[in-house]
Amino acid sequence: MRKQLFAISFTLLLISLGFNYFLKTGFVFSTIMVILIIVGYYNTIQKKHTILRNFPVLGYFRYLFEMIAPEIQQYFIERTTDGKPFSRNQRSLVYQRAKNIDATSPFGTQLVLNQSSYEGIKHSMFPASVNHELPRVLVGGPDCAQPYSASLLNISAMSFGSLSENAIVALNKGAQKGNFYHNTGEGGLTEFHQNGADITWQIGTGYFGCRNSEGGFDADKFAEKANLPAVKMIEIKLSQGAKPGHGGVLPAQKNTEQIAKIRGVEPHTTILSPPSHSAFQNARELVEFIAHLRELSNGKPIGFKLCIGETSEFEDLCNEMIHHNCYPDFITVDGAEGGTGAAPLEFADGVGMPFEPALIFVNKTLVRLGIRDKIRVICSGKIISGYSILRAIALGADMCNSARGFMFSLGCIQALRCNNNECPTGVATQNKMLMKGLVVTDKSERVYHFHKNTLHAANELLAAAGKNSFGEVDINIFMRGDEFAHLSDAYFPDNLTNVTKH
Repeated sequence: MRKQLFAISFTLLLISLGFNYFLKTGFVFSTIMVILIIVGYYNTIQKKHTILRNFPVLGYFRYLFEMIAPEIQQYFIERTTDGKPFSRNQRSLVYQRAKNIDATSPFGTQLVLNQSSYEGIKHSMFPASVNHELPRVLVGGPDCAQPYSASLLNISAMSFGSLSENAIVALNKGAQKGNFYHNTGEGGLTEFHQNGADITWQIGTGYFGCRNSEGGFDADKFAEKANLPAVKMIEIKLSQGAKPGHGGVLPAQKNTEQIAKIRGVEPHTTILSPPSHSAFQNARELVEFIAHLRELSNGKPIGFKLCIGETSEFEDLCNEMIHHNCYPDFITVDGAEGGTGAAPLEFADGVGMPFEPALIFVNKTLVRLGIRDKIRVICSGKIISGYSILRAIALGADMCNSARGFMFSLGCIQALRCNNNECPTGVATQNKMLMKGLVVTDKSERVYHFHKNTLHAANELLAAAGKNSFGEVDINIFMRGDEFAHLSDAYFPDNLTNVTKH
């Protein structure tokens, strides 16, 4: 290909010079050919890229198509029911509800319902009245002095750094208007989180915001922020679904001077939070740390977030709670399919328990040990619709958090560029130019409407099932496609036999 390149390019160069000499067309085309020859020659001698070495000019098309592959996939190949992690139909549902416009769909479902993977709600012939008041859940166990009335749906953990300052402010202002809480993520409580909304302050292994000079936990700094009126709950992050056992990752290009100052780290370096906490090393010490944080915060709800891995460790932790008679006020369960801005592929694809079995396991373990009534279970896992809320409650959750759902409400288009600071919608970037495209006043309204309309949809589904409160929801209101197969096996043979007799 290299020989052909030079033969063709020199031929075209001579032709362009001929055109210029006889037709006076100028040297534009000739100049372009000279540049291509120089680039082509350089690529034939460079040793870093094999494709460019073998295809000195055409090889650039490979990198171009690779760069825009997600857009090609999303806009030209995917059907409306395809797309990972969220299909176009799912994303469109969030966009419509966030814009407060009609979120109906025409001409029937596009899903194949008569198959074993189908899931649906058993509606009642006598539906209940739809409750137009949005549901709330009281969080606070026996040792909590300041229980908190939380919305059924809230903003899951997303740090300033992972998201832009405009995104954080828009989320916070939307949460204030809708009266639901905003989880800070492990990046710490910043000024952008303090625009009027209730806050759940997440404490990760880096202890950002309550960190001493050695990177450990600082009780005085924690107490100062934990007692702010906006902080309603404190969440200890043990692990998250997308990268359990790994610790948080903030790429260097997102670690600006401003973020580094907030977190107390070196700017423009990749920040890797430790995989484990230094303030505790085992189940007993975690229970003691929970009690310590409750004391420092003057009795505010304290909980922890985790992705389930080794199930015996969670059972041991529950037994330590019982032994010390000290319980978290809530447990947030994340599934292995959870989202993040940056995760090693091996962790994202191959570590941790998925959302559904994890939630079932946590709920049943707490019930079996007789402590379920002392602890609220919060779930975090692809919650974007009223249906997903009811399903989570049926599996054992008391309330739900959503991260990517609220990102969609901000305008996220699933461009899959959260980890390289090039988010085109200004949501997951620290690029000032891209960030300016996200208008806080408009997007905060969309955050508010998405929350309100999604919970209203959950209320409508609840009424369709003939239930009056979310406390009545259990797994019995759901049906699965394998039940249809059983019905077919049970009844169709007899019917076919009767037909042949006639």
